[in-house]
Amino acid sequence: MFAPRTTPWSLVALFTAGYLAPYLLPTTVGRLDSGLPLSATQAGAVGSALLLSSAAAGFALASRVERIGARTLARIGLALAFFGYGGAALTTAVPAVVAGAVLGGFGSGTATTVAATLIAGQRDPHRASTAGLLTVSALAGAVYLTVPHLGPGHGLPLAAIALTALVVWPLTGRLPAGTPTPPTTRRAKARLPHARSGLVLAAAMLCWSLAQNSLWGVSGRIGLDQAHLSEATVGAVFALGLGAGLTGVLAAGALGARLGRAVPIGAGTVLIAGCIALSASSTDLATFATGEIAWNTLYPVVLSYLIGLAASLDPRGRWAVLVGSASSLGTAAGPLTGSVLSAQAGFPAMGAVLGAGLLVIALPMTAVALHTGGRALLPGAIRRRGGHPAALVAAATGTPSGAIPEIGAPEQPVVEITVEAAAVPAQRAYDQAGPRQAGASPGSGAR
Repeated sequence: MFAPRTTPWSLVALFTAGYLAPYLLPTTVGRLDSGLPLSATQAGAVGSALLLSSAAAGFALASRVERIGARTLARIGLALAFFGYGGAALTTAVPAVVAGAVLGGFGSGTATTVAATLIAGQRDPHRASTAGLLTVSALAGAVYLTVPHLGPGHGLPLAAIALTALVVWPLTGRLPAGTPTPPTTRRAKARLPHARSGLVLAAAMLCWSLAQNSLWGVSGRIGLDQAHLSEATVGAVFALGLGAGLTGVLAAGALGARLGRAVPIGAGTVLIAGCIALSASSTDLATFATGEIAWNTLYPVVLSYLIGLAASLDPRGRWAVLVGSASSLGTAAGPLTGSVLSAQAGFPAMGAVLGAGLLVIALPMTAVALHTGGRALLPGAIRRRGGHPAALVAAATGTPSGAIPEIGAPEQPVVEITVEAAAVPAQRAYDQAGPRQAGASPGSGAR
């Protein structure tokens, strides 16, 4: 009997603290533009620097979580986020704001790295990642609804991220501490499994996130300039979109692995491509709201399955971190890409280009999901059909650990081989106790 599945809330909280900065990027960049002597392009560059710093943390720390310790590394990341974003919120000096944003971005990336690594080792990574997306969506929605009523200034969204890091800090005591890994074990585990699938997924995720954030970076301008809506109306549409995103995350959690990963990732990406094209070509409230709300509903659903797919490639979480860092690179480049495309060709053409790109990207992502989509096995449940757990059999017989299939690999079929052995003659009576004479057969003793 396995223990009932429980949601690892400490990981969910850490996931939320790491992901909140990208979710609040539009309002953060907008406040930098309006509250500081920065142009829209310069404010966007600060946001891109924040996300690039976050991605750099992921690439630098992907293989060091076990060695440094999840608890220690999480606390370092939260401290950097608190002091970086907090310092940037309290000053109006542009160089200090930029430095604080970059420092905070590295802290957010560190927290995300630890969360992704530990979620990959959970019995149900999709459950944990879905809970994390649900929490960060709800918190971001609350910030979007609250910050406009607290007054102007660039510091409010940055302060919200800093305070979230501070609140999550006490929960890090539940995270595992570091345990030194013997050199021989470290060398044995150095190689990344599923290298080709991981590289394909990382490259596809970079492009996938770039397309999403190319639209997100110019959605406000589409609503204001092309659909001729007021700022309040555009804000209301975005709030409804975040609420729809919560519904999408709940639906993903309820659906779980019933359809596998290939169908939600492939079909969901195709639908997102249509939503982007619809939103980018909108000229009225109905079309704009439909495209934005549908897109915000589907985006977290597909993202949760992509996070789960990356986690399934390596139980140690290295591919989850590397794929997430590649996604952060795409997120950072998205607003600039959307601005350039829309300036050169217009919003409808930008939407068509991004939609076509997503249709192309859907193919390799679906292929990776199909190729590595074997039934995920729970720890201790790698069984021979009708037999004992393979891990127990290996431990009893001295089988090398490398012969045991990795958790998350498809269960291997077992071929039963019939072995003929000499029949044991039936014993018709009991012999007397005592030593038997040489050459005597069972049942031949005196009665």
